[in-house]
Amino acid sequence: MKVSFNINGKPQSVEVEDETTPLLWVVRDILNLKGTKFGCGQAACGACTLHVDGQAVRSCILPIGFAEGKNIVTIEGLGTRDNPHPVQQAWIEHVVPQCGYCQPGFMMATAALLAENPNPTDEDIDNNIVNVCRCATYTRMRKAIHRAAELGQE
Repeated sequence: MKVSFNINGKPQSVEVEDETTPLLWVVRDILNLKGTKFGCGQAACGACTLHVDGQAVRSCILPIGFAEGKNIVTIEGLGTRDNPHPVQQAWIEHVVPQCGYCQPGFMMATAALLAENPNPTDEDIDNNIVNVCRCATYTRMRKAIHRAAELGQE
């Protein structure tokens, strides 16, 4: 089965045997975009978070068939080294990652939150950023989310 979509601003078509193949595996194994991580495979941890039509989704359980005609953004498409997204810049400024494995998912979830709510409260952050970080960098992430909100308004 052929599935066509845009990923990181570029048109893409992939051949898959089964339309229920998770989007995560297409992104990582077929398109070789390794920034989106596999964590739990049950949409619980958020390591696989990316954007589909502007919404943060857990790609480990999203069937590739759902991606047909959609716009997908992975961490590789969020910003660039020379022009980082405000979330990426804030993560750097606050030295958020420890091991770093879960951080792409957190950054994608944060970017989606800030697109909907450009000035979130701590309560907004707690209610919307529900990914799991085994290194427990939550305090630094909260500071970085507030900084990203500031950067987005500059």
